[in-house]
Amino acid sequence: MTNDNKTMDRQIPVSEQRRRKLRRLAVAAAVAITIMGIAVWLGTQMIPTMDRKALIISEVDRGTIDVSVTATGRVVPAFEEIIVSPISSQILEVYAHNGDNVDIGQPLCRLDLQSAETDYSKALDEREIRRQQTVQLKANVETQLADRRMQIEVEEMKVAQLEAQLRNELYLDSLGSGTRDRVRQAETTLRTAQIQLAQLRQQYQNEQRVRQADLTMQQLQNGIFEKGLHEKHRTLDDAKIRSPRRATLTYINSEVGGTVGAGQKIAVVSDLSHFKAECEISDSYGDRVSVGGAVILRIGKERLPGTINTVTPLSQSGTISFTVIPDDMSHPRLRSGLRAEVFVITSIKDDVLRIRNGSFYSGPGNYTLFVLDGDLLQPREVCLGECNYDYIEVVSGLETGEQVVVSDMTKYKGKEKIKVN
Repeated sequence: MTNDNKTMDRQIPVSEQRRRKLRRLAVAAAVAITIMGIAVWLGTQMIPTMDRKALIISEVDRGTIDVSVTATGRVVPAFEEIIVSPISSQILEVYAHNGDNVDIGQPLCRLDLQSAETDYSKALDEREIRRQQTVQLKANVETQLADRRMQIEVEEMKVAQLEAQLRNELYLDSLGSGTRDRVRQAETTLRTAQIQLAQLRQQYQNEQRVRQADLTMQQLQNGIFEKGLHEKHRTLDDAKIRSPRRATLTYINSEVGGTVGAGQKIAVVSDLSHFKAECEISDSYGDRVSVGGAVILRIGKERLPGTINTVTPLSQSGTISFTVIPDDMSHPRLRSGLRAEVFVITSIKDDVLRIRNGSFYSGPGNYTLFVLDGDLLQPREVCLGECNYDYIEVVSGLETGEQVVVSDMTKYKGKEKIKVN
């Protein structure tokens, strides 16, 4: 026991204590360095990394912006005509098929026209009857007026004779051979005949106006009938379905034996060598769309200039419609049915800061964009203004020469840094 206690009470040398202390410090330093390394490694692993090739980066520069508003459009044939059946009928034969090139006047199909032709034939017979009735009315009018004229002539002769008798009586009375009673009687007889003559002349004028009115009424009725007959003839001619122009047959009802109603579409011919665009835009931009305005159509990567041709003034479902005529209506990129982005140019701004247009842009306002700084992307608040199909106006937040990501970065919202490889 005594020897053990002596051993335990023996003092540890200073050098041994120093070695032990250094050993503990070395272990602690190694642990600290290890922890710091792990922390740094974890920190580097927390910064997201992106491939530069996956980004669309635009350099801020100065230039001109043709300010525009965006609309949607669809390419359609510039000239398209829908042929409808003018009558209710049945399709008997079809002479052409979808996709055929047809010439003007070329028959497309044949309808059953028997009933329409019978009606037209009856109308022709009725027209002849009306013509004969008009001839008969004219003859009756001439006969009646001729009788009146003869009565007037007879009465005029009678008045002339009575005037001669009155002169004779006045002469005899002046010689003392006549009497005042005979003079007065001759005057009365003449006056009566003159009144009758005046009455006959008035009756002739009245009857002439009445007969002329009857004849005019008959002619008006005949004119109305002729218009109806002409319409029947036109309808019958239209029922012989022909191509109205040299074009491509894009639709035809080829159901032989099937029935079609009056006004029902039976064929469509289109000029597939010239095109236009039917467009729609939000009615909030209605005041910026006017006939003659400049437009850019973007189909894929192709940009085609054009002009607004027509504008529908009424808003439907929050949009207004307008048509655009491309400067080159036969451009090879134009195809019926293609969708197009439409940029309606509203003004021009010179010498403004600008960046390339990107999918993130939805209108003037504040945006958080990622600016490239070395191999890091850092978010920055930027105010953007108007745009066109190529550029967006930078109001504030960026300087000339800086590089900005203009592709969609929505999923990186809230990130402080992004590493670029």
